[in-house]
Amino acid sequence: MAEWTFLTNHAQVLLCLARNGSGRFTAREISDIVGITERAVQRILDDLENAGYISRFRDGRKNRYEIHPERPMRHPAQAGRAIKDLLDLLALPDWEI
Repeated sequence: MAEWTFLTNHAQVLLCLARNGSGRFTAREISDIVGITERAVQRILDDLENAGYISRFRDGRKNRYEIHPERPMRHPAQAGRAIKDLLDLLALPDWEI
């Protein structure tokens, strides 16, 4: 039986960033949490940054990520919704890494 999930890896990476209050991560830490390769994480972070969903800042050996929650969802079925709506629903503030 083929396995599938409800959320894309892009959504999983974004939720991972949102759940961490400090916003500081390495690609390795994100890959361990999301369950994909570091290279896949790097590509997704590039996609999110290029589309304006996140900003990336160097902070020592880690990067710090700032999410731009006002950015719109990309699928036409979610027209008029911002990613904040998804994050509010799924990024539980008490989840700790």
